[in-house]
Amino acid sequence: MSRSMVLLAQLLGLITALLIGAILRFWNLDAKPLWMDEVITAIFSMGRNYFEVPVEQFFSVSVLDQLFQLKPTTCANIAQTVSVQSVHPPLFFCWLHQWLQWVPGDWVWRVRSLSAVAGIGAIAAVYGLNRVAFSSSAGTIAGWVMAVSPFAVYLSQEARHYTIPMLFVIVSLVGLIRIQQDLLHGKRSLKVWLGWTVVNGVSFYVHYFAILAIAAQFFALLVLQIRLRHPLRFWWRTWGAIALSGLGIVAICSPWLSTFASHISRPETDWLATSDAAWWSFLIPLYQFAAGWLVMVVSFPVEYQPIWVIVLAAVAMLLFAGWIVWCVLKGLKLLWNDPKTHWETLILMSFVIGVLVEFFAIVYILGKDITQVPRYNFIYYPAVCALIGASFWKLQPSKFENPLFLYFVGGLSCVFVISNLVFLKPYTPDRVAQNILSPNCSAIVMSYNDFQDIALGLGFALAIQTQEQSQPCQPSRFALVSRTQGYGAFWQKVATLKIEAPRIQKFWAIAPGLRMREFPDRVKIQDESCDRNPAQQYRIGIPYVGYDCR
Repeated sequence: MSRSMVLLAQLLGLITALLIGAILRFWNLDAKPLWMDEVITAIFSMGRNYFEVPVEQFFSVSVLDQLFQLKPTTCANIAQTVSVQSVHPPLFFCWLHQWLQWVPGDWVWRVRSLSAVAGIGAIAAVYGLNRVAFSSSAGTIAGWVMAVSPFAVYLSQEARHYTIPMLFVIVSLVGLIRIQQDLLHGKRSLKVWLGWTVVNGVSFYVHYFAILAIAAQFFALLVLQIRLRHPLRFWWRTWGAIALSGLGIVAICSPWLSTFASHISRPETDWLATSDAAWWSFLIPLYQFAAGWLVMVVSFPVEYQPIWVIVLAAVAMLLFAGWIVWCVLKGLKLLWNDPKTHWETLILMSFVIGVLVEFFAIVYILGKDITQVPRYNFIYYPAVCALIGASFWKLQPSKFENPLFLYFVGGLSCVFVISNLVFLKPYTPDRVAQNILSPNCSAIVMSYNDFQDIALGLGFALAIQTQEQSQPCQPSRFALVSRTQGYGAFWQKVATLKIEAPRIQKFWAIAPGLRMREFPDRVKIQDESCDRNPAQQYRIGIPYVGYDCR
């Protein structure tokens, strides 16, 4: 086959991967319920803040349409709000705010669509990474791996800042590979070093985990410097370039560093604290690490499924994982032993190892178990994707290691993601709404202690609003009531809440931090007396209980 025909086939392969990836990312984009973190995104990117949320009073869930309407503002105002009411940098929210002004349609679809577009961009970007590092064929395979990754599709359908920082990581890795290739030939390109510095510096304003990616890239450069045998003068000049780039990144980040320092000590991150309930609890992050790697390539339904489905899905995923590990290890060995691909493989592997070491340090030294949430693996997933693609490229044309099997299983996993069978939203707001909703007139009260609790409650209220649109029932009324003075004061506040006619027949209490036995047997709301229903008691990380009113 001529070179032109090969290039055409590769181009068609990339275009097909982009089309398939786009379909998977936009399919059912607005079908899943918004959860707490996505509500946070919507509030800030709409130009609003938590002080606009009605609290300490009942409101109809229909008023949420007004709260989630775009209010044009400036990036400076959004940054000010985020600095006080969140623990994230501002750039993603500013970009999404501008995006919402350009894109028409339903607000849930719009608020998630920027992530989907960035997810498509990541397919093209990882192709470019492997094209620079290895070959166009390796780039095409990596593009397909990204296109049908259930993990990548999941991130692309979240109204959160994951796929955009992934793009920054990929671009910075391209720069890192270019730096490595130049150093290998005894050269340094000022444009490449400057571009790499700027991309890494700006990424800090998109997601704080960019710091981990930046540190891992410097670790990879350290490994490269140790391995290379350059003349002493060039060696020291290279260290000077590395130091200047580091200072440049710090200079770019410096305007926000004080805010970052205040964010890392905020109580909103306390939920990541590691468990010390048993001596073997230190093993839990290791299991969660492995599970996080697994769902990058395959994810079958195991949540809220019959036991036989869970067993079959788990066995199938483990068998597939065994095949993937065997293929990738074999491919990595070939890449490592080939002088033409050794150094690029060294850089990408050093980057992944660097991030993993940082993760272990965060878990076992700082006591923050970030392995609880696989989505945080987004920071090094692009390098993993590139290495998987390069490994299968190096293995070709072996039939047993054909990547088509990987594409098929990944695509099937993506269908499960899109169908809301895997990567379920935390606290499952749709399931909560299904349990709470009834044809009778209902009132729901949730206690809150901070802004995150308010966002969590709004997620439940939005899910209830969606359910009511498809079911014949009386409009529900929702209230967010503070529990900062304890649950004794909370129940007293609930008793004084005013509620408009018609009279309520069902009352629900959602009470984070309260044990099921601590819910009162009887609750009063204005003139209504409501008795606890023992058949309506649920827990989804937080408990909620139903009461019958008379």
